[in-house]
Amino acid sequence: MPTSTAPRFTFPDHVAPHAHSGPWAAAALRSSIADGQLRPGTKLSEQQLADALGVSRNTLREAFTILAAELIVTRVPNRGVFVTSPGAEQVREIYRVRRLLEPAAVLWGTAIDVPALEEIVAAAQAARAAADVDAMAQANQQFHEQLIRGTESTQVQRLMRQVLAQMRLVFHAMAQAPDFHSHYVEANAQLVELLRGDRRPEAAELLRGYLDQAEAELLAHLAADAAAVAQAD
Repeated sequence: MPTSTAPRFTFPDHVAPHAHSGPWAAAALRSSIADGQLRPGTKLSEQQLADALGVSRNTLREAFTILAAELIVTRVPNRGVFVTSPGAEQVREIYRVRRLLEPAAVLWGTAIDVPALEEIVAAAQAARAAADVDAMAQANQQFHEQLIRGTESTQVQRLMRQVLAQMRLVFHAMAQAPDFHSHYVEANAQLVELLRGDRRPEAAELLRGYLDQAEAELLAHLAADAAAVAQAD
């Protein structure tokens, strides 16, 4: 259900040379969504965001067009622009892309940084011990982004950032199910162990099963939510 509550935004203090372009503004918003600052259903205020980013409203509208094409925001006629609330088909599409990108990165990535992945897993384990669901979700995002960096492909990394922004929106649906995140903390730890031992085919197989399991769990949760709403109506 869309909400008109105005969120607070935190963007980097530095201003890039191309900061007044639509793609730059889209990237800033995409990062805020991936970091969990902008939640599903949030109405995006043109004036507030333009002021926060230091761009014109026309530039911001260009950014909205980019993000709408990526299914990260949704334009509602006569109501405005809202952060997307992903449905079952979007979840399926997210995982189609992830199954293509991530196992391939594990198998053939030329610059996988295992120590960096170990640090992220340690942060996720600390978040799990503290029962901090948001921090676990954030660590999971960072883990998969770091994994894709191992491809050294700017285009693949750009696509993964789009997917991770969509994933963060899906994760919000699991906010009341902390176990969803907790068991993937250990799955990531197992993946790192295999990569440390250069057992890449096994790591890719583990990751494929992991992604299948996560997709099935998310779809089941969305179906249960939809059934509960229908029953309430």
